[in-house]
Amino acid sequence: MSNPTPLKEHSIPLNKAIEMTRRYRKDQEKVLADPYKGKNILSFSETFSKKALMPFFINDECEYIRIYFGMDDEMKVHSILVGANAKDEDLLPSSITEDDNEILEEARRCPDFCPPPSDLNTD
Repeated sequence: MSNPTPLKEHSIPLNKAIEMTRRYRKDQEKVLADPYKGKNILSFSETFSKKALMPFFINDECEYIRIYFGMDDEMKVHSILVGANAKDEDLLPSSITEDDNEILEEARRCPDFCPPPSDLNTD
């Protein structure tokens, strides 16, 4: 059996994506303890710019983009993106305080900065 093409490796049909995003918007608060409901703890989406993602694509060592989930001081969940190499190892800065665009988090979070309506974000 051959490996899937890169574009098909993680692809799902639009109807499945619509179903999944609709279910998430409808039911996301059900997974939260009562004190966290109604506080936008879980976002509907996060948007990263192409410019912010480019360092991943121009780094010859980067084979994957991994998404971790983190939480800020207000308990809001955020996506944290990091590259990974062919051995599936995270590609991290050489210093814990170094800021060289190897880890991304500062996305536009919806809510409050939501994209225009599409099949993936409206009922």
